[in-house]
Amino acid sequence: ISEFEPPEWHKVEVVTPCPTESHGLQGTIKGHDLFGYVGIEAVLDQMRRKTMKAGFEFNIMVVGQSGLGKSTLVNTLFKSKVSRKSCSPNYEEKISKTVKLQSVSHVIEEKGVKMKLTVIDTPGFGDQINNENCWEPIVSYVNEQYERYLKEELYVNRKPRIPDTRVHCCVYFLPATGHWLRPIDVEFMKRLGKIVSIVPIIAKADTLTMEERQEFKQRIRQDLNANGIRVYPQTEYDEDPEDRILNDKIRENIPFAVVGTDKEHQVNGNKVLGRKTKWGIIEVENVAHCEFTNLRDLLIRSHLQDLKDVTHNIHYETFRVRRLNESNLTVHGLALILESPPESDLQYTVANTATASCFYSIL
Repeated sequence: ISEFEPPEWHKVEVVTPCPTESHGLQGTIKGHDLFGYVGIEAVLDQMRRKTMKAGFEFNIMVVGQSGLGKSTLVNTLFKSKVSRKSCSPNYEEKISKTVKLQSVSHVIEEKGVKMKLTVIDTPGFGDQINNENCWEPIVSYVNEQYERYLKEELYVNRKPRIPDTRVHCCVYFLPATGHWLRPIDVEFMKRLGKIVSIVPIIAKADTLTMEERQEFKQRIRQDLNANGIRVYPQTEYDEDPEDRILNDKIRENIPFAVVGTDKEHQVNGNKVLGRKTKWGIIEVENVAHCEFTNLRDLLIRSHLQDLKDVTHNIHYETFRVRRLNESNLTVHGLALILESPPESDLQYTVANTATASCFYSIL
């Protein structure tokens, strides 16, 4: 072996693509070609420790008319009392004339991982005889959270960690009518699907037989496609073949037919969450009885981080670009005003006031 040539086992395979715009070279060194252990994989443990120490936020909105068990289902999902009841058990409270959003936050800790969970409820939605534009307060709330986050980003002295109040997921409750989507369902999901990830579910699905449930699910999927309604997970966001396979299975089962309860019963010597009827116990976490576990896995165990990523990279980014473009147009128009000599003190005052207001809205 020549003293200028390393032995075979020292050779490193470097795949060099075309030079980048900065005239640099980029190579790929495969793991089996390394001289020894480097420790790159330890970064995963570092990221995990940092996340566990700092915790993370998850904000979920529940939308549907009163009496569909929204609070009960959320409590079942997180196995704790994280959502307040929006109506009394005897339905004695007066129906709200407007949609009033209510949020409640809790810090949930499991095996050292902390999550700040915020549940946003929408009492009053769909409860009126005339439900025209009842979605507007919800649309405004979602956009207000984007606006708040954008202002925090644009500050010169930003916080090390921006509080995230953006809605990461909207669970939409469909009544188990067994028919088609109602006009209010279609209109709401068409409007909200553009700004937030929507997961439609069939609430109180135990009121339907298995045959009725499958027929209803099929009709809903047909309605969603016919009206161009975008529900999560969207096909255009599948990043790789593995994601596509998993998401295709989810899309085939949407909307999930679920049952929620916070009561435990004894079944074959084991405690299970379920609803007791004269025919037996409907087990919430039994896939033969309902699709609650599919919903839980989607929202928490398999797609929670993806829901946050889609919110930040797709929905929020769309909002951010639009707002900054609007601000740039406003600033450009004001610049033209300021470049021209003021004809009066009033014009000068108006121009400067508008400039201050514009930059205040940006910041």
